[in-house]
Amino acid sequence: MPNLGEEVEDVERNIRIEPDISPSVSFREETSAVVSRIAPSIIAPIVSPSESISPKYEDIGLGAPVEANSPTTYANENVANSSSNATNSAQLEELISPPPPMKNPKSSEKSVVSISEMHDMLIHSRASSFSKSPLWPSAADQELLDARSQIESATIIQDHPSLYAPNYRNLSTFLRSYEMMEQKLKVYIYKDGKRPVFHQPRLKGIYASEGWFMKHLQASNQFLTDNPKEAHLFYLPFSSQLLVDYVYVKDSHSFDDINRYLKNYIDTIKTRYPFWNRTDGSDHFLVACHDWAPIETRRNMANSIRALCNSDVKEGFQFGKDVALPETNIHSPQNPMKEIGGSPPSKRKILAFFAGQMHGYLRPILLNYWENKDPEMKIFKRMRKGYSWHMKNSKYCICAKGYEVNSPRVVEAILYGCVPVIISDNFVPPFFEILNWDSFAVFVPEKEIPNLKNVLLSIPEQRPSPMEMAGAGAGSGVAREAVSSGGWARGGAAGGVERAGRRARRSPAPSPGVAWGRRPKLGARVCTRP
Repeated sequence: MPNLGEEVEDVERNIRIEPDISPSVSFREETSAVVSRIAPSIIAPIVSPSESISPKYEDIGLGAPVEANSPTTYANENVANSSSNATNSAQLEELISPPPPMKNPKSSEKSVVSISEMHDMLIHSRASSFSKSPLWPSAADQELLDARSQIESATIIQDHPSLYAPNYRNLSTFLRSYEMMEQKLKVYIYKDGKRPVFHQPRLKGIYASEGWFMKHLQASNQFLTDNPKEAHLFYLPFSSQLLVDYVYVKDSHSFDDINRYLKNYIDTIKTRYPFWNRTDGSDHFLVACHDWAPIETRRNMANSIRALCNSDVKEGFQFGKDVALPETNIHSPQNPMKEIGGSPPSKRKILAFFAGQMHGYLRPILLNYWENKDPEMKIFKRMRKGYSWHMKNSKYCICAKGYEVNSPRVVEAILYGCVPVIISDNFVPPFFEILNWDSFAVFVPEKEIPNLKNVLLSIPEQRPSPMEMAGAGAGSGVAREAVSSGGWARGGAAGGVERAGRRARRSPAPSPGVAWGRRPKLGARVCTRP
């Protein structure tokens, strides 16, 4: 059997997937803190997300060409078939999502941050500070300090009538944080910014999470305030998806237009209001789910809290400051919870299932080892029919990265009662600081793809079924709230109270009792299964 490390190198040398968008070399050099991911060695022609191209066959070093199709071509096809075949939910991820911006191959770094190392990074971040001292204190600072104190002294809860405690890093602090959020949290939304990029949520598609957050927050009488002086957090209400659709200049090979657009917006905020200047933006936050969001925001909003679906350690995700959000694929905003559930664990006869486009370097490797190799391992390219049936009748659903680390399959698998098997090095799972993902998911390093079946079979069956744990505890709760009510936004805000409270360690002297320090955290630990 070939060495997987050599095979990955072969794929990296030969893969040519189109279309592609790349920032300018000078822009990449300017962001030296961001470690480049594995990328093709030649930058392909650049097209916008809405541009359609003819299918091309690309040699990826696995002995057979892979069809690299236009996202728009297949997206339209799926829309046409959606009424008769609602089976391709997560597969739309790669059908309508353009490839990521290319990184400089010379700066590509293949080091992998394990889940346990992420946990250590999270713990270390709690002892450090991302924030500058504010130029002047505010009453909200003291309120956050008080909230933080109450969260840290929360009564220990070992059992809960509706929440499965092992699914959380610390259920006690989460519940207390959520309670404090319900009682105290106030958010100010800037009125500045023109539609459609600002103030216009898009509620359909694979980037819908950011739209649902905006929709529910804008409609909230509980958390919003019209008085910015009493706000604990300030929301920057733009869509990372609409930035790409309306601001990015196709064939430009550059993010300069997006950078200028956001810089003009931040300059406006700085000029009209004192609040960004007080903290250098560290009490401001954004919610962005487009694949390019880390690049869109890392220059002008580096100090702000970034809630990202593309939560990649190697793309500048900062523990203790940024928040990992679930990516969801919403087909019908009117009925986002349609087609959920599945067979009970005892009735699921398929060990593992995957179907999807061959985007990125990893999926061709997965199929090379497992496609049509084992009757218990249902590993396919894109399926036109039967996708949801397979997820509802499989024990484990493979969530293999595509162009980026994130995938709507993670949430989708949980909705179908299937244990998500995440094969995506350096991916920070949603609400990493809150949830103990090890209790309802499986993490497999990319290098272990040849041993995938053995890894799954090695999971003990004598303990509670992972499906039952996912279905009854945090897993289904996260999925349901992420997809339907927007409650995940409330859960993230609960962590935001604690995150903001942790800023309170350094403060100017004039106001007694007011301090400033680190931001709040959402609290949880993730472990890798054997």
